[in-house]
Amino acid sequence: MPKPDAPGRTRPDACPGALQVHEAADGPLARVRLPGGLIRADQLRVLADCAATLGNGVIELTSRGNVQVRGLSGTVPGGGSAAEAFAARIAAAGLLPSATHERVRNIVASPFGEADLVDALDRELCARPGLARLPGRFLFSIGDLGLDADVTYAAGRLLLAGRDAGLAVPPERAVPTMLDAAEAFLRLRTTEWRIAELADGPARIAAALGGTAGEVRQAPPQPREPGVVAQPSGGLAVQALVPLGRLTPEQAHAIAGLAAEVRFTPWRTVVVRDVADPEAVRHGLVAAGLVTDPRSPWVGVTACTGLPGCARALADVRADAAAWVRARTAPAEVPVHWSGCERRCGLPRGRVRQMVATATGYREEGP
Repeated sequence: MPKPDAPGRTRPDACPGALQVHEAADGPLARVRLPGGLIRADQLRVLADCAATLGNGVIELTSRGNVQVRGLSGTVPGGGSAAEAFAARIAAAGLLPSATHERVRNIVASPFGEADLVDALDRELCARPGLARLPGRFLFSIGDLGLDADVTYAAGRLLLAGRDAGLAVPPERAVPTMLDAAEAFLRLRTTEWRIAELADGPARIAAALGGTAGEVRQAPPQPREPGVVAQPSGGLAVQALVPLGRLTPEQAHAIAGLAAEVRFTPWRTVVVRDVADPEAVRHGLVAAGLVTDPRSPWVGVTACTGLPGCARALADVRADAAAWVRARTAPAEVPVHWSGCERRCGLPRGRVRQMVATATGYREEGP
């Protein structure tokens, strides 16, 4: 039976992947996990071509730094579905290293951090067969990004649903300890998808690892504003906002021409690291239609899918949000999220002004 904080849940987790697609109102949707948000330029080009030839012509960035393509309808020359062709092409590009674990490779990390731990966690996660049973919503984090991750390794500590597990973990033990925590969750869960849904989840998992769960830790601020960013390890990076998290194939190709690899972030930006000429990179991103000015009215504006992609939506929230932005000359004082219905999918954490679509227009809520 479901626990009280997962009331009435009887359906399995249907979080989409590249192989298990979601049948959305505008056709099949496939999601590709990018551990740490990292993608090579050649892989981004393949993704862009897939969106153009198999999907609806848009790459969407998700709130976990992953990517997805919608509208994978119909068949392709030679037989087979567009969704099957999409999976085959991204697998050939190296974006689908594990068919069994593809939906559980949910790993976020700072775009300015080192990739070694992310790579090791991804590799060892896929090497443990039992972890393929993790729900598709279960989230790992290298560094505390304030994203409500289930298992976080930050500054030598293990966090479980944001709570300190009472364990000092050296870097060489970070990956096995994180995966041990995930295995403990699997032993304890019934219908829960997240540690926070499990009754006394952090305390029980910490005890299984030999620790004692403490208080929720406050996540440090992350450099989310677009512009030139000083990297903690030295050197410069350029961060650009992708308006409403939607890239055209042409924009993706332009980004791929600027660096050998880039990082997509949970706040729907793209980061180009270790740049020798930040002004040239910034100019290239702006020319592609991305935002590098922190004073742009696009900063802080998010939206759910809305019409026509979501059958529950009451409005084309992305078009309405874009029109609202075009009428402004500066960012709003607080982030603004546009929702197509009362479910409010994609609502950011913290103080947010909400524009909620109703049958008679938008209802404004919040600060």
